[in-house]
Amino acid sequence: MKHDGRALYTAKSYDHLRGLTGISDVQITEHLDLYAGYVKQVNSLVQELSEMRADHAESGKDFSLAEGTRRLAYEYDGMVLHELYFSNLKPGGEARPSDRQSVGRAFAETYGSIDHWQANFRAIGGMRGIGWVILYQDPVNGHLVNQWISLHQDGIPARWKPILVMDVWEHAFMRDYKATERAKYVDAFFKNVDWSTVDQRLREAATVRSAA
Repeated sequence: MKHDGRALYTAKSYDHLRGLTGISDVQITEHLDLYAGYVKQVNSLVQELSEMRADHAESGKDFSLAEGTRRLAYEYDGMVLHELYFSNLKPGGEARPSDRQSVGRAFAETYGSIDHWQANFRAIGGMRGIGWVILYQDPVNGHLVNQWISLHQDGIPARWKPILVMDVWEHAFMRDYKATERAKYVDAFFKNVDWSTVDQRLREAATVRSAA
């Protein structure tokens, strides 16, 4: 399906996520339904904003334009962050990367060791509030940075590249765990990380950086 000459977004399939350790299939199904809602909202907003342009109905004082534009950033980033999150999980994942992988070496260079990096990532994941914990690479200097993001459209560093994404909104774990048991969910997350995908993201980011 196309609109305004562009293909609308389609929710991706993540059937490979069945059978995760500590994250139930029911939890994943509910989470994927929520993700599909983001995709639907993005498509709806893209269409509405396109129709406003076609009707020449745009005005800086137009509430619909202002709200639609701001909302698109929230829905779009929510869609993309969920895709990154689902893509960096797999059944039979490893709790930590190998020292031989690019990402393992990068952790040692930036944080002193893989364990120190993971302790920092976990600590951020345990902070009060809802949001995301995202491992970024700064393409200017290659450093890795663990970052807390609350609302999808707020606080995301514009140039940094997401390498590992953990959803810590309550919808990500409250089918399986109580609101006070987020630490158990974080433990489960680290039992399912697809480090090959994370390593590939880092290598792709490094390739782009070297070509810049």
